[in-house]
Amino acid sequence: MRAAAGTLLARRRREPQTGRVQDSPSATLCRDCLSAVATAERCPRCGGPRLVSHPELLGLSLAHVDCDAFYASVEKRDDASLADKPVIVGGGRRGVVATACYVARTFGVRSAMPMYKALKACPQAIVIAPDMAKYAAVGREVRRLMLSLTPSVEPLSIDEAFLDLTGTERLHGAAPALVLARFQRQVEREIGVTVSVGLSHNKFLAKVASDLDKPRGFAVIGRAETLAFLAERPVSLIWGVGRAMQERLARDGVTRMGQLQQMEERTLAARYGSMGTRLARLARGEDDRLVSPERPAKSISAETTFDRDLAGLDELLPILRTLSERVSARMKKQGLAGRLVVLKLKTRDFRLRTRNAQLDGATNLADRIFGKGRDLLRKELDGASFRLIGIGVGDLSDAEPADSSDLIDDGAVKRARAESAMDQIRSRFGPDGLSLGLTFAPKARGGKPSA
Repeated sequence: MRAAAGTLLARRRREPQTGRVQDSPSATLCRDCLSAVATAERCPRCGGPRLVSHPELLGLSLAHVDCDAFYASVEKRDDASLADKPVIVGGGRRGVVATACYVARTFGVRSAMPMYKALKACPQAIVIAPDMAKYAAVGREVRRLMLSLTPSVEPLSIDEAFLDLTGTERLHGAAPALVLARFQRQVEREIGVTVSVGLSHNKFLAKVASDLDKPRGFAVIGRAETLAFLAERPVSLIWGVGRAMQERLARDGVTRMGQLQQMEERTLAARYGSMGTRLARLARGEDDRLVSPERPAKSISAETTFDRDLAGLDELLPILRTLSERVSARMKKQGLAGRLVVLKLKTRDFRLRTRNAQLDGATNLADRIFGKGRDLLRKELDGASFRLIGIGVGDLSDAEPADSSDLIDDGAVKRARAESAMDQIRSRFGPDGLSLGLTFAPKARGGKPSA
């Protein structure tokens, strides 16, 4: 391993005039034995086929690491009998697919697919209810190994993160590419799940690269190939381009990033506003965002899918109150408050309704979150039946000055004091130690809330 690292490092050379590091066109790494090899179909040392070869392999240091089918991989790790079976992790027949293993994906099962559609596509699938505590624990193990590579780790979710390994060659005695390949093997060997790596010169392209060769992938997008690589890719690859934006661009005759590359940034900005600027820059592979280890939460929310559709206020309010308390508890634990309350509803035909309202001041009180959510919910009760409800708080800030502006009336002051007292009881006896009358609702009314 040390010899392989030395070989990879030795292949780097410097331009005599600029001093800029260049890479050998023959930089090739075997990910099975971590040897530097000549370009071939298989490694001459171990016979392994998992070779990564790229002209810029040794000059890139920004990576996106993503666990493969994470929840399902953890379940298969813990139950060997599931190894070759289609596994779906999700919330029952009324819920949606959280993760599908790669066997299930061959039948057309995808994340976020309604469960009934997933089971129709793959009726033999084994469905497992999510165990978020277990997944979070495994995610922390993977994160710990990431931090052993570099302090510049920016988590995106429980199972993925950006890493910047710039300047770590002396520390590890190896180029970032070799360090990441070594990390892949370590995660698989010590934790029992697999990860895919995308290596590039900015965050956007690293994220794109990590999806190119899943599972257990290692893909590289270099500077020299950026424009050509992106030219034939669909515009949907750009962050923020959802279905509505895709349809709008298609109406204007734009479906590929190469078409955006031919358009002036000011033209796109005039047509699509701030999104036009993003389209112009990302279509050219331009992304100057740094890897930020301290990535503050943009919002905190909780939601639940019901066992049966609900339509009445008397059925929905107790569930909304429970979710508001859950959001409030998480905000208090993290020392955060927010000014924006967001209500999420999904109708029986899977149409999503999202409504929001601004508060007079920042809060993390369940009473205020629930009150604003209740006002939003009442406006949506038009006879529709709902399969899901969620509540969240955005526009977050530190909790220290929170709730001062809303406590000018006596009732608000008393409710805030009462909530503080309830928090103290719950901290002593657990979250079920005390509940308001409004939160008592038959279990059949709603599924298990999910954060």
